[in-house]
Amino acid sequence: MTLSPRLLRLWLGICLRSTRWQVSGSPRAVETLLTPENGVVVAFWHRSLALSPALWFWARPLQPRLALRFLVSRNPDGVLIAKIVRSWGIMGIHGSSSKKGKDKGGAAALRTALKEIRNGSIVGITPDGPRGPAEQVQPGAIVLSRLAGCAVVPLGMACTSLRLPSWDGLAFPLPFGRGALIMGEPLFQPDAPTLQTALNTLSSRAESSVRHRQSSVSDRLWRMTGTLLAPALTVMLRVRLHKGRELPDRLRERMGLGRAHRPAGRILWLHAASVGETLCALPMAEALLDARPELTLLFTTATVTGSEIVARHPLSGQRILHRFIPHDVPRWLRRFLNLWQPEGAIFVESELWPGIIAACSERDIPVMLVNGRLSDRSSRRWNRLHGPARRMMSRLSWVAARGPEDAARFRTLGASPVYEDGDLKQDAPALPYDEAEYDRLKSLLTERPIFVAASTHPGEEELVLQAAESARKSQPDLLTILVPRHPARGAELAERFSLPRRSAGEDPTPQTPVWLADTLGELGLFYRLANRCFLGNSLTGKGGGHNPFEPLRLGVPTATGPKMENWREAMATVSDTIHTVNDVECLTRWLESPLPPVRTKGLQRSVVSVLRDRILRTVER
Repeated sequence: MTLSPRLLRLWLGICLRSTRWQVSGSPRAVETLLTPENGVVVAFWHRSLALSPALWFWARPLQPRLALRFLVSRNPDGVLIAKIVRSWGIMGIHGSSSKKGKDKGGAAALRTALKEIRNGSIVGITPDGPRGPAEQVQPGAIVLSRLAGCAVVPLGMACTSLRLPSWDGLAFPLPFGRGALIMGEPLFQPDAPTLQTALNTLSSRAESSVRHRQSSVSDRLWRMTGTLLAPALTVMLRVRLHKGRELPDRLRERMGLGRAHRPAGRILWLHAASVGETLCALPMAEALLDARPELTLLFTTATVTGSEIVARHPLSGQRILHRFIPHDVPRWLRRFLNLWQPEGAIFVESELWPGIIAACSERDIPVMLVNGRLSDRSSRRWNRLHGPARRMMSRLSWVAARGPEDAARFRTLGASPVYEDGDLKQDAPALPYDEAEYDRLKSLLTERPIFVAASTHPGEEELVLQAAESARKSQPDLLTILVPRHPARGAELAERFSLPRRSAGEDPTPQTPVWLADTLGELGLFYRLANRCFLGNSLTGKGGGHNPFEPLRLGVPTATGPKMENWREAMATVSDTIHTVNDVECLTRWLESPLPPVRTKGLQRSVVSVLRDRILRTVER
């Protein structure tokens, strides 16, 4: 053997084994390739020929009984390649298509390949080789599949490499880089266009994966910042625990730790920040579980209140597993992803964390953003970080925005593709409630008019109570039910305004003007008791608003303040049935006015089914 094959084998061995490969793709393809004595054809473009031993390095430790063969030409290049890979247990079958009447051993090679497949070998072939045209499928792989009656598994391969000035742009690997090997769905006796489309799609995905996994300066700075902030984040978690915003027995989940066991089978990761996002995500979670009985959902939230909503679901602890999302610290994220190994990550609304998205991209975990929301303020902030923001957005598999305004902002930042599927919160069912408790309270409150101030934020309670007090001059028996957005503020509000608290078991008496409902997950109950309601986070401060569909869907006359920036498109949808108040005087006049009619028709859309199908296509491709 000459020196050249030895040196090339040494170089390829160092490069391919030091590359951090991300192997992914169709579960059926993995099963097909790792089943001994299950003859199959593996197809990849000729430009990936030098990368193909990576498949063997991955497969052989998992299944030592596999036999790998590959078709290679009789020319000197083909002989050289066969010598390089022979010591790795990869045997060449020499021959290629005849041209101009010259026999190049194609028929003999085909017979040998058929025999190997029938003996259970994996036979690799480059459908555009050995001389092209590049990325144009020639008959060999298709004929071999049909004669052998076996599947063709298409492969996409890419890694950190140089592209040589050859007819196919051969990829020559470099050491200590990143690589992606993606297996497509097995194709049974495909035609040329089908195989060509599959190879182009998988190759493009592999190249995109490698490109996105390459660390930029901004990636390294973000990781360094997260690592440096880890001690401060640990202290912050202790402070939050002291304030009752964390659970003592689950604090370690924020660091990717905690007692947990990954169930066997497929796992999808679904993340929602808090209560509102969790409620709108649950119907989508149910649709995914209904469509795939073998699926388990890892449902993460950022808040304790969000976790309590998930815990109430009938499938919680069975097919829905809850964890708190770890903070964006590289070491903590590695622990989390190493444990759960999700097939895909679905984030709800505006949960965009560069480190988390980059970590998923490095592992070829598709990241999808559903119900995508990007406010004017958030858009301006991301635009100031133009380069890092575009890099983060380019790593998303796709974005499903709530409407045209959000979609335009995501596109400006570089996200693609961006769909306009509508608002998940418009697709949610009516809020649940306890029927027995409803009957009890309805009997207790008799015929009193009831005004619900829902999801109020600091600074709004004073204004709402002023308006309610003024309205009681014309409606002396008016009961105001104050529902703060964060129930933990209940003790503070009760002391400040001398209010009876539901969380303390205190019911309103016939003389009670204001009742504090500082409990979690009972908004559906209070909306059903209400004659009219006001949505908080819309009258003072930065605002942003809350979901207007929830009370309107139940036929409750509803008012909001003017600061509904996060719900502009929703407000346009319900502009003919919702009332906007600008101050205490406006709210008072609305409370004193006759009850307005409420339009409930047209407030429901079917967004869940569209998202469910797109999510499943993304993780199963």
